Amino acid sequence: MAISDWPEQERPREKLLRHGAQSLSDAELLAIFLRTGTAGHTALDLARNLLSVFGGVRGILDSKIEDFTAQHGLGASKYAQLRATVELAQRHMMETMQRSDCLTSSALTRNYIRSRMRAYQREVFLCLFLDNQHRVIAQEELFYGTIDGSMVHPREVVRRSLHHNAAALIFAHNHPSGVAEPSQADISITRRLKNALALIDIRTLDHLVVGDSEVTSLAERGLL
Repeated sequence: MAISDWPEQERPREKLLRHGAQSLSDAELLAIFLRTGTAGHTALDLARNLLSVFGGVRGILDSKIEDFTAQHGLGASKYAQLRATVELAQRHMMETMQRSDCLTSSALTRNYIRSRMRAYQREVFLCLFLDNQHRVIAQEELFYGTIDGSMVHPREVVRRSLHHNAAALIFAHNHPSGVAEPSQADISITRRLKNALALIDIRTLDHLVVGDSEVTSLAERGLL
C-alpha cells in the first residue's frame, strides 16, 4: 500500500505538519527526504532499509556516493540532495554562531566543529576568526596534512588574522584516528600560535581536538 493510501494521521509529512519534525522517527524523517519508494516498497520501507544498512542516521549522512548509490532506488541526484541538506544544516549553525558569543555558546561551537570535521580522512586545521565580542567573523581551513599530522605555520595564521581584523581565535583540528586526545605536538603548536598572536594583541581562546564522538578543549584542560 502506498503511503498516500494510509490514514492521514499516519503519513510522515502530515504528522510533521501537525506535530512538528521532532515527533517523527528517524525512518519517517528519512522517508520525507526520499519522497518516493520503488515498485512494491514505500519510501518508509526504503528509509528503514537504509538505516539498517548504514547503521543509523549518522552512517547515512557520512556515506560516500558509491555506497549510497549502490542502494536500490537511490542515485546521484538523491545523493546531491543529501549533501545539500547536510551543508544547509552546517551553514545554519554557522550563521547562529555569527550572532552568538562562542564562549557562552560553547555547545553550539563544538557541535558545528564536530559535524564539519569528524568525517575527514586526513588531518585538517581550521581557524575561527572572532571579533571582540567573540562572534565569528570568518572560518578558514588553513592547513591540510596526512593521517598522521599537518604542518601549521604561525606566520600564515597571523596573516589571515590581520586580514580579518580578528580580536581572538579558536583553533580546531581533527584526529582521523577518531581519538580526541591532544598530542604533545598539538599542545606545542597551540602555544607557538598563542605567543605569535599575542605579539599583535590577538587572543587565543581555545584549541578543539575533534575525534569520532567527542571534542576535547585544550583550554578546559589548562593546556593553553
